[in-house]
Parts: sequence; structure tokens; C-alpha cells
Amino acid sequence: MALIQWYPGHIAKAERQLREQLNKVDVVLEVIDARIPLASQHPDVPLWVGEKPKLIILNRVDMITPELQEQWLTWFRQQNQTVYYANAKQGTGVKAISKAAQQAGKAVNERRKRRGMQPRPVRAVVMGFPNVGKSALINRLLGRKVVESARRAGVTRQLRWIRISDSLELLDSPGVIPLKLENQANALKLAICEDIGEAAYENQAVAIAMVDLLLDLSLGLALTHRYQVAPETMNGDLYLIALADARHNGDRERAAVQLLNDFRKGLLGPLPLELPPET
Repeated sequence: MALIQWYPGHIAKAERQLREQLNKVDVVLEVIDARIPLASQHPDVPLWVGEKPKLIILNRVDMITPELQEQWLTWFRQQNQTVYYANAKQGTGVKAISKAAQQAGKAVNERRKRRGMQPRPVRAVVMGFPNVGKSALINRLLGRKVVESARRAGVTRQLRWIRISDSLELLDSPGVIPLKLENQANALKLAICEDIGEAAYENQAVAIAMVDLLLDLSLGLALTHRYQVAPETMNGDLYLIALADARHNGDRERAAVQLLNDFRKGLLGPLPLELPPET
């Protein structure tokens, strides 16, 4: 399979600007994809953030089961990381996130008060990989659409501050991605979940990898229910051929696109591509 690499020109500029703005920020909201919580965490974020309080927003929680949500919550707590669930598209969990962000930044105004300064809104930054739901979350926090949000990577291209209320300001940032995707297993998961630009991958190779991942996680029944093609004795490659023959007159590209789109839209059911390491 060809290497998955994607680093459009605007991302380098956006990353540089983001790192420059971080010294003005009180609290970091890192948005990750609930289907791939580990693969969708940028490896450099801890270095950039340093000692600032960080909240992890597990977005798209509707796309995994409640049982798995609890398992991830337990795992992140064991890593001493604070996690909040969200479905930014529907608005689930948004009030709790707003309250937590303000609470995390409260120490800033306590310090200002001690110095005889007036309080100011808590400044939070929303950051993460492309297409994990950052813009949708900001729109929900604000209660109206102020930033463009779409189901594709690379929509947000500029950094900008947005006043949410008298007590909270948010910095909306474009998706950031490592210059080189060293971990190709994670790159595949990002491609399957559409958290990376479509120019980075071939649909058939990624659809095959998706089927293999689901089979490894014993989730092949979802494919049988959706397509009436059972993957019992197949790998991803053979399954793509079988699905193409059964539903698309042998057209593997169309079968691959259907597999990926159905997964991304949740039509296969609440399916993860990762489980917590202890599970």
C-alpha cells in the first residue's frame, strides 16, 4: 500500500501561528475522534501545551457504544487526563465543556484580582486533527453558526478569536497534523474516519484496511447486517471483491466508497476502530 502522507500548505502556517498564540491561552480543549481516541491525538500537543490545563473532548460519542464510552473514560482517568464527551453535531455535552473550560481558567482571574487587575474572559483554544469536529463544537458553544463546518478535512484555514460570552473566549484553529505520519497504522485510521484529506489515500486500500480492523475487533457482524455478505472466512481484500460482486457489478471502487461512507455516516452502527489498551 502507498504511504499515507498529507500536509497541505496552509497547515504549516496555521501550526506556526497556533504555537505563537498559545502563550495567550489559559486552557486547551483538544478535540479527538471517539472512534480512534489514540490515533487522533496529535503527538506534539503535550509539548506545545506544557503546564496549561487541558481538557480532552471525545467527540462523536454517538458513534461508539455507551459501554465503550465508559471504558475510555476509565482509561483516560488512569492516565490522569480529564475527558468530556460530546456530540458537537447535536450539541450533546456542550454545556458541561463550557463550564469546565471556565472553571479551568478561573485561576487566571484569581491571580489578576490579587494584583489589583480587572477580571477578563477565560481564553481557550480548540485544537486537534482536521475534521474531528472543532468548528461544530465552537458553533454549539456559541449557540449559532459562526465558523464553517463540513464533513471534510481542511475547512478551517485561519486562526481567529471568538467571544462566546462575557466569561469565555475561544481561539478557533485549523486542524493540525504532523509533518510526517510516522505511524501508518494510525494514518490508516485517520483516513478511514475522514480525519485527513482524501488526496492522501486510495479508497480501496483504506476500505480493505477498515474491514480487516473490524474483523480483528470481532465486529464483522455489522458488515453482514448491512450488506448481507458475511465476512466469516475472508480478509478485507476478499470481502471487498465479494461486496463488489454482490452489489456493484464487480466495481471494487464503488464498493470501497460505499464501505467508507457507510462507516463515516454511522450506517454500520456504533463501531470503534480502537479499544482502550487494557481492554
